[in-house]
Amino acid sequence: MGKSEDPEVPDREGLQRITGLSSGRSALIVAVLCYINLLNYMDRFTVAGVLPDIEQFFDIGDSSSGLIQTVFISSYMVLAPVFGYLGDRYNRKYLMCGGIAFWSLVTLGSSFIPRERFWLLLLTRGLVGVGEASYSTIAPTLIADLFVADQRSRMLSVFYFAIPVGSGLGYIAGSKVKDAAGDWHWALRVTPGLGVVAVVLLFLVVREPPRGAVERHSDSPPLNPTSWWADLRALARNPSFILSSLGFTAVAFVTGSLALWAPAFLLRSRVVLGETPPCLPGDSCSSSDSLIFGLITCLTGVLGVGLGVEISRRLRRSNPRADPLVCAAGLLGSSPFLFLSLACARGSIVATYIFIFIGETLLSMNWAIVADILLYVVIPTRRSTAEAFQIVLSHLLGDAGSPYLIGLISDRLRQGWPPSFLSEFRALQFSLMLCAFMGALGGAAFLGAAIFIEGDRRRAQLHVQGLLREAGPADDRIVVPQRGRSTRVPVSSVLI
Repeated sequence: MGKSEDPEVPDREGLQRITGLSSGRSALIVAVLCYINLLNYMDRFTVAGVLPDIEQFFDIGDSSSGLIQTVFISSYMVLAPVFGYLGDRYNRKYLMCGGIAFWSLVTLGSSFIPRERFWLLLLTRGLVGVGEASYSTIAPTLIADLFVADQRSRMLSVFYFAIPVGSGLGYIAGSKVKDAAGDWHWALRVTPGLGVVAVVLLFLVVREPPRGAVERHSDSPPLNPTSWWADLRALARNPSFILSSLGFTAVAFVTGSLALWAPAFLLRSRVVLGETPPCLPGDSCSSSDSLIFGLITCLTGVLGVGLGVEISRRLRRSNPRADPLVCAAGLLGSSPFLFLSLACARGSIVATYIFIFIGETLLSMNWAIVADILLYVVIPTRRSTAEAFQIVLSHLLGDAGSPYLIGLISDRLRQGWPPSFLSEFRALQFSLMLCAFMGALGGAAFLGAAIFIEGDRRRAQLHVQGLLREAGPADDRIVVPQRGRSTRVPVSSVLI
């Protein structure tokens, strides 16, 4: 059987007819989703912006500080499959409303914890993962059901701009609100109010589009959900999805480590260079590094996401493997610059910031591309489950443990050295060098994904068009409907 033609991309009127939403309403929905994504990441990294103050308030070390992020990510990771399952089967709008309302309430409560109850701060940060899981697994699938082809790539790039911008705003809001109020607790009271606005916008603006309708032929039957175990089996047999998820795991490891520890590392560097006084017990930790690093994160995120999407879009015309190749180039290119930023911190803080800027720009190139890869190699009725699986994998092996691991290595190194500000700096410097190695491993995973991407994308297209139906877990053949009868043929004969 020859290769089928690619599905025709609906025009603006066609999309409106299929989804029941005007182009303006669809764009407004993306804007609301982007605002909530920005808010989620802003809340996540507000803690990093005031981390030295939290350490002083609760009298904790580096390993306990890393545990704050680890507990949150672990909760988020565990709950993601639950919301992935629900998101593939129930109304996505109401799931997101409930999760974000709960997240806002818990975040507000975490700002009133007394200094002798550090364990309660860990508990509340873990509960915040409910809201993140309810949103991150579902929102990209809504965008996928509103747009196709280059339109989808552009909208995903807008959506993922919110990750670095929100992260940067978290650092900025944390440090500036703390300075204005004179108390770091107020930094945690900003996002809950904005979360209430998010719930109202979700309820009033967002409508549920039909799953996968924009990708089907007009005469193709609608896709029906399969069992959760069938979904997992299909995802496990999708090498492009698995390898791109492993590559994204390396991104999560690096960004999770830098997000929590970069401001603290830069502060220690300034102390060693004699540019700022040390942060002593009982004092408020005064440093501009959270603000500067937040601005760098915002700028590099916008630049990197936009650059990655545009380069990939142009290369895709001549090379169908462009998406994973651009992701690999970004990760492999960022590793040496991140290493140089750490190596130069003892000599020049300016050089450190320059190398961080370049490294984070290259690292940010893959955010939107990885999401696009998932959406076109996975069929619509499995996308929330796939998002959840990717979240579990990337956080389990990535940023769920990386902040704690970096802090633990730092503490262990300091045990063997005489106590000093220099030993604190060197311990964190050496432990953060692990990030450069992980970036190189992630680049290799994306190179592996490039080998399989064409076949997996074609298989998903045929399934959505009704030209391919899975037989069963014990059969590596597919069922091809032809004029009222079904013919069982090998997958390779359809993909040739």
